[in-house]
Amino acid sequence: MTDSAENTDVRLLGPGEIRALAAELDITPTKKLGQNFVIDPNTVRRIVAAADLTVDDHVIEVGPGLGSLTLALLEAVGDVTAVEIDRRLADRLPRTIAEFAPGRTGDVTVVDHDALTLTAADLTDAGVPAPTALVANLPYNVSVPVLLHLLEEFPSIRRVLVMVQLEVADRLAAAPGSKIYGVPSVKAGFHGAVSKAGTIGKNVFWPAPKIDSGLVRVDRYTDADRPWQGAVDTWGGERLRREVFAVTDAAFLQRRKTLRAALSGYFGSGPDAEAVLVAADIDPKERGEKLDTARFVDLAVAALERP
Repeated sequence: MTDSAENTDVRLLGPGEIRALAAELDITPTKKLGQNFVIDPNTVRRIVAAADLTVDDHVIEVGPGLGSLTLALLEAVGDVTAVEIDRRLADRLPRTIAEFAPGRTGDVTVVDHDALTLTAADLTDAGVPAPTALVANLPYNVSVPVLLHLLEEFPSIRRVLVMVQLEVADRLAAAPGSKIYGVPSVKAGFHGAVSKAGTIGKNVFWPAPKIDSGLVRVDRYTDADRPWQGAVDTWGGERLRREVFAVTDAAFLQRRKTLRAALSGYFGSGPDAEAVLVAADIDPKERGEKLDTARFVDLAVAALERP
């Protein structure tokens, strides 16, 4: 790791370099892998700035592609672990770093792996430190599953700044009571404070997608500021998370139904569901879309406490 990432000479990729690299590798971005390459240096710098990173951060980047964001990250942080499922891209990235940031070749570790199945052991095997931040232009087709998986797998991640489809960004940051509030909103909110950090237009990508993108930031809760730390202390973080996520899935499976009706299958019957809701001080006639994450935690605790 360099002593000062900010003072290291790093050149960013522009449209010409991106297309040249793609031509060299005979790569055409594919919808299957959710690939849209960022070709605007100002955009990747904007993403890095929104993440509030320091030179001490260990960043994990998912889907580095041709290296646009990876290079921008090297302007701000000490090291980057780039997780890439496409072998051609994974093999080319170290040479790109050597060409555009020659003094930083030892600060980027490329892990050829599917982010959806990545584990802490995989990073240990690769000899890289536990990540403190997740910064990525996430593949659009798996953005929410990847985000939630990495938050669950790596409790060391304190900050997230990801670019996703604008609709997904709005859903993740939605407030209770809105039409777009749902399962992703609750689950992301279990891990930390979620906010929308900006909108990105179509023309900074190649190929240009049909819709705009959004930046989502998650500031992970610590033991000191987590609103339901008492429940975590009592039940354990993982057991509580599983119960919260299970009752959330059940509550939104038929989102127009009352919670009593929606949860009747999960708890065995309408009366059983009502008993748990009452124990959590939640109106059985309420709908899931009205409950914030804290109230879903209350519901999960009531479910765990029932005989």
